[in-house]
Amino acid sequence: MRVLSRAARFRSRAAALLGFLPPAERNVIAAYEKERERAALQQMSNMPLSTLKKAAGGGLRLGAIESAGLRTVADVRAAGRRGLESIKGVGPHTSEQVTAASLEVEAALRKDPGVRFDVAGRPAEQTSLLSALRALEAARRNIEPLRSRIEGMTRAVEADMKAARLEANPVRRSLAGRRRKEAGRAALERLAALVDSPAASALGSEMTKVEQRLSGLPNRVSGVWDDYAARSVAYNGLLIEVVGLGLDVDASQGFVPKEIVERIRGFDLDTSLLGASLRGYQSFGAKFALVQRRIILGDEMGLGKTIEALAVLCHLRSHGARHFLVVCPASVLVNWEHEIRRHSRLERIWRLHGAGRDRLLRQWVGRGGVAVTTFDTLRTLDLPHIEITAVVVDEAHYVKNPDAIRTRAVRSWLSRSKYSLLMSGTPMENRVEEFRTLVNHVRSDIASTIRATDGIAGADAFRKAVAPVYLRRNQTDVLDELPPKVETAEWSRLEGAAAVSYLQAVISRNFMTMRRAAFMTDPPEESPKLRRLVEIAEEAADNGRKVVVFSFFLKVIRRVHEALGPLSVGTLTGSVPAPQRQLLVDRFSALRRPAVLISQIQAGGVGLNIQAASVVILTEPQWKPSTEEQAIARCHRLGQVRPVEVHRLLTENSVDERMLAILARKSALFADYVRSSTMKDAAPEAVDVAGLESKEAVVSQVEWERRIIELERRRLGLDV
Repeated sequence: MRVLSRAARFRSRAAALLGFLPPAERNVIAAYEKERERAALQQMSNMPLSTLKKAAGGGLRLGAIESAGLRTVADVRAAGRRGLESIKGVGPHTSEQVTAASLEVEAALRKDPGVRFDVAGRPAEQTSLLSALRALEAARRNIEPLRSRIEGMTRAVEADMKAARLEANPVRRSLAGRRRKEAGRAALERLAALVDSPAASALGSEMTKVEQRLSGLPNRVSGVWDDYAARSVAYNGLLIEVVGLGLDVDASQGFVPKEIVERIRGFDLDTSLLGASLRGYQSFGAKFALVQRRIILGDEMGLGKTIEALAVLCHLRSHGARHFLVVCPASVLVNWEHEIRRHSRLERIWRLHGAGRDRLLRQWVGRGGVAVTTFDTLRTLDLPHIEITAVVVDEAHYVKNPDAIRTRAVRSWLSRSKYSLLMSGTPMENRVEEFRTLVNHVRSDIASTIRATDGIAGADAFRKAVAPVYLRRNQTDVLDELPPKVETAEWSRLEGAAAVSYLQAVISRNFMTMRRAAFMTDPPEESPKLRRLVEIAEEAADNGRKVVVFSFFLKVIRRVHEALGPLSVGTLTGSVPAPQRQLLVDRFSALRRPAVLISQIQAGGVGLNIQAASVVILTEPQWKPSTEEQAIARCHRLGQVRPVEVHRLLTENSVDERMLAILARKSALFADYVRSSTMKDAAPEAVDVAGLESKEAVVSQVEWERRIIELERRRLGLDV
């Protein structure tokens, strides 16, 4: 009968659609295993035979094997025992030992589960893996919205099909009793009404569209690398989920004490309003904020703190909360609005900044939603008498001075909120006292327990003191797919016009002029730093890569912009309004040709995402290591698909060397707080590094500058 035939056809199509996902996941796993095999073989191809001696603990005789032309571990694996024993001088015992050692090396390599996609080389195995991931993502995106309706319709169809078949079989119907006949007729009528209903018709049309979209998708590889370059976060996140790539659990949880971890594990995070997939460490961070309620999120730059904050707001909104406030620097105000719209379904975003902010404040109070404002604007806003569920403070180190007006303004709003989330990739600049101020904003009880000596006492003591309120994870702890970062010091000499420019700066005793003197030559082409910068930029362009140049000085920025000509897309400085900064970054990212973005390090080094660039040039050293780290992290962050090159332009026998000597001492003091296996979550700035040469006194930056000037004058014979 027509009704039964249509019902059976629907059930078959439904089973095929819902059955698309398991094989799609298996395809990803199979492609992943092939890629791991290729990667292991490639690594073995770069390993000399001597590696096998280390694996076997020494004692292997490899002379005959090397004489036969085998040079790498991969050569041994390819030869196998038979191939090895065919070599003169290699017996069964040696071949067995060598093969066993090669298998041990291969097994060790396979223990590293990570995959770093090579966007330049594009190996076939990685292309297949990306294609399988794209197919799975498309299947989920198309099938999951229909799943509940398909399953509901399938249950309704199956409930009546068996009884309705009685009506389609005259022989069985003639033998059936009255009740069975009545039940069969009723079932057939319900089935007919179901398959002919508008709901079934609409669902059938949607299923047809999905079937057409998914047709042939698993084998489609065209454009997959371009799609990966644009959406690497989505691809890598899906791979981690499906394959179950295991990261360091302690590191991803920021080494939070076990009792807090247990509470977080039992917390059910509602992400129904969130439009982005959370990594495991991001989910943990959002839950930490919700469980602890008033915290500092110090995840290293590039790990997606904004997404974690949005997950918190989405969860609270799903449970009825209405009013949220985000406070941030003006430079990232537009970026916050963009991210809220892009990654969440939170309704009503109010920009409390500029003209009309008081009117918008009243509308936010009455209608609810997310208000976004700046530190300076917040001082002018009247604190409303409403329940503010959550306040998010981005770049919270802006309010580390307890006496500043904007700090007091932020504290007044924080005191009225149930949840407080302070965010900063480098929340502790140079002193524990400053970090204690931030903690005091959210948990004065914990702040009172933090002593200045906690930083000096060591990482464990510091972790114990701040664990309930402070969560930090580093990129190396949680981003296994992040491409490598290669840092190069580009040294040059001050000669000719550059030497004259520097000498004049030292004579003037102007420290800032000394720092930029290597660029300020007359004529400009005599600048050794400028020449090297242009060479790096042009080489990057030849390789199809984009570049970001960071400098503290406006004069240097203008000179670099003029020297690069058409390669430069523009300059990003503090005088550029925040909305235009984001537009410039968007234009730079959208360009399909190599280009250079030149930015003042204070303006572009915070808050903006510039993953389109994979080459970073720093024109001079900065006093705070965190300033450089923030700038580099604009490019070397979640979403970056290329290895990142960092070039530091430096001149010998100059202020550059003097600054580096001081910074090296700071870095050595910071090392225990960054690299310690027991405290990977502590930031470099957690410790008091004052008084690097004298423990009795604090040496300020101004004093360091004075000392450097005097040392350079003495070296150049100006004070003899």
